[in-house]
Amino acid sequence: MKPVMNLDEAVLESHEDGPFQGQYAELGKHIGAKKLGYSLTVVAPGKKVCPFHNHHVNEEMFFILEGTGLLRFGAETYPLRKHDIIACPPGKRDVAHQIINTGDTELRYLALSTTERHEICEYPDSDKVGVAVGEEGKRDLRLLFKAGQAVDYFEGETK
Repeated sequence: MKPVMNLDEAVLESHEDGPFQGQYAELGKHIGAKKLGYSLTVVAPGKKVCPFHNHHVNEEMFFILEGTGLLRFGAETYPLRKHDIIACPPGKRDVAHQIINTGDTELRYLALSTTERHEICEYPDSDKVGVAVGEEGKRDLRLLFKAGQAVDYFEGETK
């Protein structure tokens, strides 16, 4: 395995679900990354690839390669353009983030993230919480639930 790869070698995979549409190419596994995830993301005009969310464990960084968009970050919004760098540290809802393509051409960006095996994400727009344990694509546990559905520690315990 060589530690270098050109983006023109990236193989894009697509997903679409309502307003969420995008193409991804996993890069890190092709260049030998162990503790960081690397990917290329392509977003069509008017679309976004994922819901507004924050990570409690992993940190993300995005580098805009082409296009324009909007960053939702906590309670603020920021215009995006070519060569912008975005830091999304782990934390509470004040660092929740989402990239939206507001332009009329594809928005392309590199995503870099830590790849801790344990993660808790919140989705402020829908008040969901996600819990994951294990490697991406091979999760030992992955649950999504509404934050308001929390139960008492001893609920249902009889023994």
